[in-house]
Amino acid sequence: MKRLTLLALIASLTVAAEAQTTSGNNTSWTGQNTEKNYISTGMPILLIAPDAVGSALGDAGVASTPDLYSAHWNNAKFAFIEDEMGVGLTYTPWLRNLKVGDMNLFYLSGFYRINNRSTAALGLTYFTLGDIDNTDEDGVSLQTIHPNEFAIDATYSLMLSDVLSIGASGRFIRSDLTNGAVISQGGEHTETHAANSIAADLGLYYQKPLVEGQMLALGVHISNLGAKLSYSDDDNDKEYLPANLRLGGRYSYTIDNYNKVSALVDVNKLLVPTPPAKGDTEAWNEYKTGSSVAGALKSFGDAPGGMTEEFQELQFSVGAEYWYADMFAVRAGYFYEHENKGGRKYATVGVGLRYNMFAFDLSYLIPTTTISTSPLANTIRIGLTLEMQKAK
Repeated sequence: MKRLTLLALIASLTVAAEAQTTSGNNTSWTGQNTEKNYISTGMPILLIAPDAVGSALGDAGVASTPDLYSAHWNNAKFAFIEDEMGVGLTYTPWLRNLKVGDMNLFYLSGFYRINNRSTAALGLTYFTLGDIDNTDEDGVSLQTIHPNEFAIDATYSLMLSDVLSIGASGRFIRSDLTNGAVISQGGEHTETHAANSIAADLGLYYQKPLVEGQMLALGVHISNLGAKLSYSDDDNDKEYLPANLRLGGRYSYTIDNYNKVSALVDVNKLLVPTPPAKGDTEAWNEYKTGSSVAGALKSFGDAPGGMTEEFQELQFSVGAEYWYADMFAVRAGYFYEHENKGGRKYATVGVGLRYNMFAFDLSYLIPTTTISTSPLANTIRIGLTLEMQKAK
């Protein structure tokens, strides 16, 4: 059983969920205007690729082929999905390279086509951190807690034309890292509680055939824009949700009746304020007390290092997919994040199988950083899908 003080738990779980590949030579985020100035958010698990398809494509998916996992990548894609209804479940054993055996991520998604132009969908993200032994500053065991987080979302997607669709999602979020335990530090005691919030997503998706056998798709998606999270009654100690802007495209080429290839690229930008320079009291007060919407708008030009640092906050994903006879898929991709903003760099591979209404997908992550013991190593995702084709 893991033994941690609760204060250390909250800080460490945030870093773990973000899967920052940092080590002793990487200064962790402290709010200082250092070279490595990480952006901290609450419930970062909402940014983790939940499915075995997008995660095999280097976390590229804003314009990928519409499927039942579109709520995470771009909810507008649901309007272009071809099947009548479907349900899928993905399981991810999380941070197994750190010898953590009871931390898991589950993602359940389902959709239903209302008519030829609109689709509704539901999704559930559940993250369990196992059992953790909460101790006081002297190492005395206080209680065993069971931290967990979940989000439930509902989506509606509508075709605006034969080539353009829009999607909107509402999301209820609950993060319970402490089970109501009291944090003791320096003689002070802080009562804690679960943090609840609501958020919204908005997406646009464009898909148009080019010459025969070729397809161009473009997408933009804003996710997790909502109220800040609070784990105590201190109004000045709230966490921003991981609001995110994702945009990108896909090019698909059908070689013949059996072979099809696609190439994808995504660019991500957190819509969260950058921690200000150390000693700037006014900026820090605004950072702590500012609203999520104001923070999202400021996030494009608030980095202490200027535009150089702003560009460092961009994350890039590229992916490629090959299908044979619409039955067997091979996928590969690469994800890049600047070392001053977390330093995650990894390649991904995966396969997919389709037979009648059933599908199986598997992805595997391969860190490419110089760090020898990346917490991301050996990350796998396993997905099972059931989709029913629309009656002719």
